[in-house]
Amino acid sequence: MSKPAIGFCGLGAMGFGMATHLIKQGYPVTGFDVWQPTLDKFKAAGGVPSTSLSESAKDKDFYIVMVATAQQAQSALFPEDGIVNNLPKGATLLLCSTVPSEYAKSVEKELKEKGRDDIYFIDAPVSGGTFRAADGTLSIMAGASDPAIEKGKWLLDELSAPTKLFIVQSGIGAGSNMKMVHQVLAAIQILSVSEAFGFAARLGLEGKEVREAVIKSEGWSWMFENRSVRTLGEDYFPGASAVFIILKDTGIITSMARLLNFPTYLCTAAEQVYLSGVDRGWGPNDDAGLVRLWTSEPVSSINGNLSPEEKQAKLDLVVSLLVGIHFVAAAESIAFGKHVGLPLQQLYELCVEAAGGSAMFKSFGPKYISILEGKGEGESVQGPFDGLKKAVDEAQSIKCPLYLGGAALNLLVSSKASLEGLLALYTVR
Repeated sequence: MSKPAIGFCGLGAMGFGMATHLIKQGYPVTGFDVWQPTLDKFKAAGGVPSTSLSESAKDKDFYIVMVATAQQAQSALFPEDGIVNNLPKGATLLLCSTVPSEYAKSVEKELKEKGRDDIYFIDAPVSGGTFRAADGTLSIMAGASDPAIEKGKWLLDELSAPTKLFIVQSGIGAGSNMKMVHQVLAAIQILSVSEAFGFAARLGLEGKEVREAVIKSEGWSWMFENRSVRTLGEDYFPGASAVFIILKDTGIITSMARLLNFPTYLCTAAEQVYLSGVDRGWGPNDDAGLVRLWTSEPVSSINGNLSPEEKQAKLDLVVSLLVGIHFVAAAESIAFGKHVGLPLQQLYELCVEAAGGSAMFKSFGPKYISILEGKGEGESVQGPFDGLKKAVDEAQSIKCPLYLGGAALNLLVSSKASLEGLLALYTVR
């Protein structure tokens, strides 16, 4: 039997990979984008390019929207000549963009108001980066009605790794909430890459040696391993992931947190630094380039002429900085997940192997969850506290700003360096 035709809106870095993966699997894919060079590239990859939303949706029983923002999704879905009005009866619609959960719920409501509740709608944000998009091994967080999941699961399976499709209970909005809480980790840990490299540069450490030391340490994160390649190569123009994108995701987090009266200490600090980058005109550049806030010299060319003993001591400070930041980031994300009603074990299973993963999240996530579920007791975490304190003290002495490191240390001081005390700082009274 021939495979069903699929419509696709949004052929950006992630969307292009997803759409061309489906083409490689033998599906006829009609792709819409506003940028003609992208459509030309899509045609060369075997897709059917379209400059008309209505034509891209006509006769498509399955349609995927992968645009950058909720505003773009709205302008694609609901105009007279948009996607919704031109989908056939009983079509399945996947919204894979990272959007606020309230927006995903509004789409479901508007479909009903427009008499299109025959459409099986799935709130299905994705994570994993461009390579996993192209390989069909994304992590996908899907929330929808049971009938919609049943209709669209084969397509979700095609786009995700075998163990990385997470069906989140509670329907539309649940998938977006899961992605939002995952992005708490991403928002903090993307910036921590630049903060760590910037600190290292001020200490006189060469970037390649920093990368090698961090990757084999407890300071490891998926974001560090991924972004550090571009930091070392100064691959910022335009790079693979613009500052505008992580700023948008961070804004979703902080806006929702304010709405729910939930404190997002590190995400709020990160947002301010992202805004500083945008203020310098770096919004379209790769987020790995934020290291330029600390040093104008390429981190790969730093030469501090340090003795082996001095070098190791300073590398330990950089690792301690990352350990402390990631330790607090894990608490912030899991506590927020608890606050918005997510299943915490599922959240852990998703994040630990996704782009938000870190050594600290892997080690301490289960302990945080156990405390929040009333099954565990607090314990002292003097190691991360002492290490972070040394790093911040050294940064102060060399006049190096540590936005995340300073904020994380204040939280650990307030928590009296205990797991239970740290989580208590995120308890909404």
